[in-house]
Amino acid sequence: MQVVNEILGNRILIIALIACLSAQAIKLVVDLIKNQKLNIRALVTTGGMPSSHSALVSALATGIGITTGWSSPEFAISTIFAIIVMYDAAGVRQAAGKQARILNQIIDELFQENPEFNEDRLKELLGHTPFQVIMGLLLGVVIAWLAFRYTF
Repeated sequence: MQVVNEILGNRILIIALIACLSAQAIKLVVDLIKNQKLNIRALVTTGGMPSSHSALVSALATGIGITTGWSSPEFAISTIFAIIVMYDAAGVRQAAGKQARILNQIIDELFQENPEFNEDRLKELLGHTPFQVIMGLLLGVVIAWLAFRYTF
C-alpha cells in the first residue's frame, strides 16, 4: 500500500497525467464543435487536436525541470524523451496514417464489384500535424507551470 501512496504522491507524474487527460478532454470539445455531435470515443482515440502525447511528455519534462533544475541530467533525459515522442507523433505516425488512408482507398476501389468483401478499414487518424503537436507541447508546459506555481 505504501507503493501506491508513493505513486499517487508523485506530483510530476500526476501533473503529466492531468495534462494528458486535459488534452483528451479538449479533443472531445474540438470534435463536438467540428462535427456538431458528441462523440465520446474522442476521449480515447489517437490523433487529433491537441496531441495528448505531446502534452504528457512536455508536462513531464517541465515538471522535472522545475523540481530538479534546468541543468539536471533528469531534465535532459526527459527533454530528449519528449522530443522523440513528439517527432514520432508528427512524423512516423502521421505517415502511417497517410498510408492507411491510401490502402483504404485501394481496397475500396478494388472491391467495388465484390460487396461481400467485408474487411475492417485501417485506422487513418494515427498521428498529428506539427500544429497539433505544438499545441500539445504548449498545453503540457502551461499545465505544469501553473500546477507548480499555484499548488504544492
